[in-house]
Amino acid sequence: MPAFAGSATARNLTLEAARDASLAGRSSARPLPVQQLKKLLDSRNDRDVLEGLRRVISLTYTRRAPTLPLFSSVIKNIASPSLEIKKLVYIYLLHHAEAEPDTALLSINTIQKSLSDSNPQLRALALRVMSGIRVPVISQIVSLGIKKGVGDMSPYVRRAAALAVPKCYRLDPGTGPQLVEYLGTLLGDREYFVAGAAVAAFLEVCPDRIDLVHMHYRGLVRKLVDMDEWGQLATLRLLMVYARKCFPRRTRRVRRGGESTKSKSVGRGFYDDEPTEEKEEDDNDSNYEEVVLLDPDLEHLLNASRPLLQSRNSAAILAVARLYFYLGTPPYLQSAIGPLISLLRSPPDIQHLALHNIVQVCLAHPDLFVPYTSHFLLKRTDTPSIQTLKLELLTLVFPHSAPSLQSLILAELSHFAKSHSTALVRASVRAIGRCATRSTPATASRCLHLLLAHLSSQDTHLVAESLEVVRHLIQRDPHAHVSTVIRLAKNLDGAQSAQARASIVWLVGEFAALVPSEEFIAADVLRILVKGFADEQVGVQAQIVLLAAKVYLGFLNGRKVEEGERERGATSSPLRDPEAGGLDLPGNEDGGFRDRVSEAQSVGPTAEGEGQKHAIELLWQHVLLLARYSTSYDLRDRTRLYRALLSTPSSTELASLLLLAPKPVPTIPSPSESRKGYVLGSASLVVGDEGGVGGLRGYEALPEWVKEGEEPDPRLRDEAGSGGRTEYERNRIVPASEMLDTAAADRPVAVKANGVRERNLDDWLAEGEEDDDDDEEDEEDDGTEEETETEEDTSEEEGEESSSEDEGERDRLVK
Repeated sequence: MPAFAGSATARNLTLEAARDASLAGRSSARPLPVQQLKKLLDSRNDRDVLEGLRRVISLTYTRRAPTLPLFSSVIKNIASPSLEIKKLVYIYLLHHAEAEPDTALLSINTIQKSLSDSNPQLRALALRVMSGIRVPVISQIVSLGIKKGVGDMSPYVRRAAALAVPKCYRLDPGTGPQLVEYLGTLLGDREYFVAGAAVAAFLEVCPDRIDLVHMHYRGLVRKLVDMDEWGQLATLRLLMVYARKCFPRRTRRVRRGGESTKSKSVGRGFYDDEPTEEKEEDDNDSNYEEVVLLDPDLEHLLNASRPLLQSRNSAAILAVARLYFYLGTPPYLQSAIGPLISLLRSPPDIQHLALHNIVQVCLAHPDLFVPYTSHFLLKRTDTPSIQTLKLELLTLVFPHSAPSLQSLILAELSHFAKSHSTALVRASVRAIGRCATRSTPATASRCLHLLLAHLSSQDTHLVAESLEVVRHLIQRDPHAHVSTVIRLAKNLDGAQSAQARASIVWLVGEFAALVPSEEFIAADVLRILVKGFADEQVGVQAQIVLLAAKVYLGFLNGRKVEEGERERGATSSPLRDPEAGGLDLPGNEDGGFRDRVSEAQSVGPTAEGEGQKHAIELLWQHVLLLARYSTSYDLRDRTRLYRALLSTPSSTELASLLLLAPKPVPTIPSPSESRKGYVLGSASLVVGDEGGVGGLRGYEALPEWVKEGEEPDPRLRDEAGSGGRTEYERNRIVPASEMLDTAAADRPVAVKANGVRERNLDDWLAEGEEDDDDDEEDEEDDGTEEETETEEDTSEEEGEESSSEDEGERDRLVK
């Protein structure tokens, strides 16, 4: 019989296993109808109920069928003793409580009973579900549940209470004062994962209540390493804000080399009795530097966060780097550069975020990234955004690199400037231009020759971008690039890009205003361009009209000067006399610029009396006629403006102010300069100006440093039970006797109302020691008395013996 019963039990188990396997196989197939699901949920067998709940949850997430009609059938299983069933019911309740608030309220009593369950996992789950039911009516009930969870013995329940605080606050902001009180308790929890959740809740509910953090500051710093990654991120964010608001930025002026005061050289005379001579060194600002003085608590935070640089979470590494960047000193920041560079071996999305933050750090401290320049070299597999950021990093470290490394960077930029990608070509050429503006003159000349070599390329985008950068470089020092402009003017026929041709024409016109002798080149370039005016694009036509206006204005100004000198009897003109300030420019042998214009000028004055005009005047009139019939209304309006300005000789001064005014020196800033105001690690830093003014919604800037004298008292950071110790970093074990002595020494003296001092433990111990001393003295006195008595007894006995011996001898003598 027992054997038969055992075989029957094994058979039943086998059948159940087969049924479970078949149900598991069918669970991935088509969903069951609602009636069949209700039948499973109403079953008395836990296996059927569990299977029905699994199917309902699967339908809830896949949304293949509505599951709200099953609400009542699911909720009635909330009182099941099975933990698996309760978990699934709680998950379903979290999804559909808002749709059926009345029915969901019926389950609150059962959930409240679970808060007193013996299983801590079930208590934590019940508190999580209660706070997740978004029904404002139960906000007070949730608050009471959080209060009960804060005092729970299990850390898992306390962590669930900390996570429930922001949910309750969003449900009813009126419960804020109660929740803040709970957070003040949870921040000081001894378990690190409870403290991390409490910090995250604190940042959402009451981030301005810094007064709650004072006494827990040092405990949070100690628990920082043991927290989970997300708790570390929240804690680092809170402590960084706390440090800016509570630790003033103190600096000290020290002499370079380590001396903090003025060093005085004391010289002795030839004889020792001569007075000493003190010579103060020159108090030059270049001999001193500002050194940051770190508060001990701030330094403890910086040292405690250093192990997080080895974290597997990239966000934790970035958070520590942000902490060092805004709070630390250069040595601390230097220790974070290597972990930041290691993020470049991550997936592309993390690389992109890391590069944005690396660029911001490099803008402030580019010299720290020079040893890692090889990590910024471009790869073919990099996305366009990553390639652009790496090019920017190469330009930032370029001025601080060695000559060999600079050659490598320029070769890298020149190689990718010939890429097939238009965006990469533009970024590479502009990077070369930034390298030229931030380096020595010799290196800048090398960069300029590299850009001029690109002008012979067949790629129109490369030529256009190179000319644009060359124009910016020439404008920085125009008088040193006269030959460069002549070279560009000679290559004007080979430039096919409209943007490139427009840049060259503008440069020629600008030099016609800056260097008067360049009028010869400008006039001949204008004569050549006028022939193909109709075939040029609108942008090039506008520059040709501007060049004609500048040439004609220079001609009018020169004629006015000649007439004034002729009236004063002057015989030489500064336009034709090289010794009077003109430049004897090379390159005229092929074009005959000077000969033709000189001939026109010699013919002009005599021919004007006969009704003939100067060649430049004829060119100007011809350009006006060509622009008059242009299809661009903008070009026609510009031409009318120039003609009105130059129509009367009296308006040449106004035209000179408008056309010949010196242009501001163009700057080539780094593309990420506009994002410099955003905090490291924020989403607004990555998005940039696309996020709007002030960053994305919810962005908070870093607070300013607290002024010295307005910081809170450092004693507020003394932890409860620490005895006010400031050296909390030491790791030595304090003996119990020393702790008792310290506690006894710090204990105040109590005095009764009548002025009599109360007797404390020390008094009792002192009296006990005095009593012991008295007893010992009494014992010593007793001992001495006994010794004297024994000595007297022995002496009496010896006397008696000696007298008896004398009497015996007398008797013998008598006999």
